Amino acid sequence: MVDITEIYVHWYAGRSKSAVATSLGVDRKTVRKYLAAAEAAGIIPGGPPMSTEDWAKLIKSWFPEMADSTLRQITWPEIDKHRDYIKGLLGTVTVTTIHQRLRDEHGLKVSISAFRRWVHATLPEEMSRSRVTVLRRQFEPAAEAQIDYGFLGQWSNPRAGKRHRIWAFVMVLPCSRHMFVRPVVHLDQHAWTEAHVEAFRYFGGAPHRLVPDNLRTGVDKPDLYDPKINKAYAKARTDTIDALDLKQT
Repeated sequence: MVDITEIYVHWYAGRSKSAVATSLGVDRKTVRKYLAAAEAAGIIPGGPPMSTEDWAKLIKSWFPEMADSTLRQITWPEIDKHRDYIKGLLGTVTVTTIHQRLRDEHGLKVSISAFRRWVHATLPEEMSRSRVTVLRRQFEPAAEAQIDYGFLGQWSNPRAGKRHRIWAFVMVLPCSRHMFVRPVVHLDQHAWTEAHVEAFRYFGGAPHRLVPDNLRTGVDKPDLYDPKINKAYAKARTDTIDALDLKQT
């Protein structure tokens, strides 16, 4: 029931049906078909918390004729087309990296969770070898911080009566795995810089190197060897360290 459950979880969090279809690599008609049962039951996005187990029970009652293996076929055939490519990379890069390459270079529209389940279910031997052979990069303390945004869901402003998309600014120190997370409503330069200020304040210092995940607010032009860094971002980092009197850790 897992793939179908994902449809409900994403929709219930406030994502549109089109966004759910695009994110999970499922046809829009399929998304509408399954969500129609929830809508007929009077369920609307943003209601009381629902666990995946709660959704699974409801789905079984709405679609008792469907077996778990049948549901998985929604996305798995699309992944099967790239079986040889995936087998060739397992053991040299992570599953997440393979998924990203398939998405960016081959147009695969399947969620990372569905992709992981396919790999574990269909290539167990290769997965076992990959756990042994994949080497993780070692980081020196204070060498760098890795930065990204992640979508959290929808939030209803009780004062304005409006719903907002909420994102999480995340800065991670890879050596210690210490993490700073700050919810944000906007993804503009101001919010980006302000989040850095709070992150540096939280850590009590700044790393030697900042590694944003090719975000437009941090990187104007992504390139493997010579990325073009946003000038305002580069200056803001230095000004922030000086203003907070932080040490270059």
